[in-house]
Amino acid sequence: MAPTVSTTCGTLRGQYRDGVAKFLGIPYAASPTGSLRFQAPEPPKSWLGVREAIAYGATPPKPDYPPPFDTLFAEPNIAGDDWLNLNVWTPDPEGSGLPVMVWIHGGAFANGNSAIPLYDGHAFARDGVVLVSINYRLGIDGFALLPDRPANRGLLDQIAALEWVRDNISAFGGDPDNVTIFGESAGGMSVTTLLAMPRAAGLFARAIAQSGAAQAAAAPADAALVTAELGRALGVDLTADAFAEVDLDVLNAAQATVRDALAASPDPARFGPSIVASTMAFIPIVDGGSLPEHPLASIAAGSGSNVPLLIGTNADEFRTFLVPSGMVNLVTEEVLATMAGAVGADKDVIETYRACRPEASPGDLLAALLTDRYFLLPALAVTEARADGPAATFCYQFAWQHPQAGAGHGLDVPFVFDNLSAEGAELVAGRDAPREVAEEMHKAWISFAVAGDPGWPAYDAGRPVMFFDSGGGAVQHNPRKEEREIWPRS
Repeated sequence: MAPTVSTTCGTLRGQYRDGVAKFLGIPYAASPTGSLRFQAPEPPKSWLGVREAIAYGATPPKPDYPPPFDTLFAEPNIAGDDWLNLNVWTPDPEGSGLPVMVWIHGGAFANGNSAIPLYDGHAFARDGVVLVSINYRLGIDGFALLPDRPANRGLLDQIAALEWVRDNISAFGGDPDNVTIFGESAGGMSVTTLLAMPRAAGLFARAIAQSGAAQAAAAPADAALVTAELGRALGVDLTADAFAEVDLDVLNAAQATVRDALAASPDPARFGPSIVASTMAFIPIVDGGSLPEHPLASIAAGSGSNVPLLIGTNADEFRTFLVPSGMVNLVTEEVLATMAGAVGADKDVIETYRACRPEASPGDLLAALLTDRYFLLPALAVTEARADGPAATFCYQFAWQHPQAGAGHGLDVPFVFDNLSAEGAELVAGRDAPREVAEEMHKAWISFAVAGDPGWPAYDAGRPVMFFDSGGGAVQHNPRKEEREIWPRS
């Protein structure tokens, strides 16, 4: 018999698979279209009778990734206007007190959705967790600064989803007082940003940030420059009403134009220093309201200090952006010096990395430098900002090497979800990905969600970091000290 649950908006009917009940495409907010376009999320409408929840809901509109990432990060596009929906997997909809984990997908705040097969929550529910995955508004709809509309609409969507979890998750057997938020890439950045947002306080008990920290926060003046670029590309006034009149395909094309222009020529005078530093055109905005100050400054001042945090990166994040395109083989010593210098890596930094990696090509060195500049150092900055807080911070690194791309960006996701057999997993992780690593990471994430302890020491003066690799995870103390300390302090 199909499982049913009663929520604040009405009754849902899901389906069972191998002892797990799943409910898909549940609206947590009203459709952000028509009069609600570019507004803060509003509560969803109630319904009469029983609503079928057996298929993923509509996915937020967005442009496609540019090649070759359109293939590597292939994602389904599901038509419809009710983009603000979520999915629930539960081991027992008639139970109570189960730990809850809420997944926030990545995609540079401009791509991604919860219907990607790698994010299937079956394995978490199989192992005793109520897993929730959410959609939120992306790109222009979620993060463009519009002078007559609220900023950070995508983050406000995430908060609305967490409020829905607070009010409804007990109907699925979950404990609303034991909610862990976790996300990867922009999802990880969302996690750390939510730690800094007053409206999110109390909506989650623990947090996990994978390959994303507090490196993406725009000054309003810089976000306004991006909006001006959009206006020029579209030939419209810089108002929400004018943007709303533009055909969605045209709007997405303009978004891609601005994205590609930033990538081709990251000029701070054109896009603003905070946008250029993040390398993304549409990111959270320090608006003084929903996000009062830069997330890192807020965390250093104590925001979220009572929330245990698990944070980490992959060992070779940037190889995902250099290897599939072949760019890694085009990097010369001159290109290495120029690109490294642009991100603050002077000659001493380059030579330190070279000494630690004597067999590395210029492209390999550039990948290592950019991995640390954009991923590792921001994660460590968040860790150090929490050093004197009451709640523990645990650090990890995903180190298993894909034969071509190494431990590249996004490779950790099918391991965390224990979804190495899912559609698309082979494209990301290859055919011979070690299942024991998936089992170990998945178990650690659940242990953290259950009790706030993933199974290794919290970060302290000894700098313990859990490394996940084939043959079993192992803690290293103060890893890669020489490379980490050679970077100039900003």
